[in-house]
Amino acid sequence: MYRNKTKLRVRYGETDKMGYVYHGNYAQYFEIGREEAMRNLGSDYAALEKNGILMPVISLWTKFFAPAYYDQVLTVETVINTFPNIRMKFDYNIYNASEVLVASGQTTLVFVDEAKRKPVKPPEWFLDLLRPYFK
Repeated sequence: MYRNKTKLRVRYGETDKMGYVYHGNYAQYFEIGREEAMRNLGSDYAALEKNGILMPVISLWTKFFAPAYYDQVLTVETVINTFPNIRMKFDYNIYNASEVLVASGQTTLVFVDEAKRKPVKPPEWFLDLLRPYFK
């Protein structure tokens, strides 16, 4: 299992009339967590794209537990619980500064050959980055 934590601050434009973070923004928070987790592993989407691999999201779900507000610092915990094959799942927990669980979610992405637009297995160099966490 691989785990990474990323902090972000809620911007005013991410809130709704009630002062809560608008629910649609959580997908972006998950993406920030996912990108930082990949960077922390030693890769990023740009490296995959340079090698002709795209990673579109094919599913997304979110469950909300407590509101988040403007200017709060949130922690996005991103977890990879299963070793990827053609698909790669990311689990998320978002906590406020008091460590209250605000939301959790999951995304599933698929590795796609950019030229053929067909699902493929991830490159070995990418899998090698994850192998130490799945022994």
